Amino acid sequence: MNTQTRNQKGFTLVELLIVVIILGILAAVVIPQFNNAASESKESALVANLATVRQAIEMYKVQHNDDFPATAGLADLTTATDVDGTVNAATGAYGPYLRNNFPKNPITGDNAITISTGASALSAPSADGGWMYNSTTGEFRAEILSTTLAQDGTTALWTL
Repeated sequence: MNTQTRNQKGFTLVELLIVVIILGILAAVVIPQFNNAASESKESALVANLATVRQAIEMYKVQHNDDFPATAGLADLTTATDVDGTVNAATGAYGPYLRNNFPKNPITGDNAITISTGASALSAPSADGGWMYNSTTGEFRAEILSTTLAQDGTTALWTL
């Protein structure tokens, strides 16, 4: 009696192909969600930074006779100041309102501040991509010129 017995150890090629196809489909569904998570986290960080700086500006205003910080780079928020707004790191009675250096814009990675004066609204963004601040009105915005953040797909200023 000549019988051949064959031990089947392992998977067939068809079984392996099916598993690879299923893994490919799962990867195609999951990977785009990770890309969205990264941009959503940057937007959340941007909102948090805006809230922190706006709160610091308001606190400064309350403690400095209803005057907004006016110096370049908003140094008044990161060091101690006198009641008249003079930066006085050694004996200033007020501040600092921000613990560390001025925060970076998480979308652009820049912490440059474009400062404007006057009662008008902030102007169009520059190429810097940091922050915009009006020292007369206290308006503070992120400066982002981007096609990815505009809701209607056009290039627009992020106005949070």
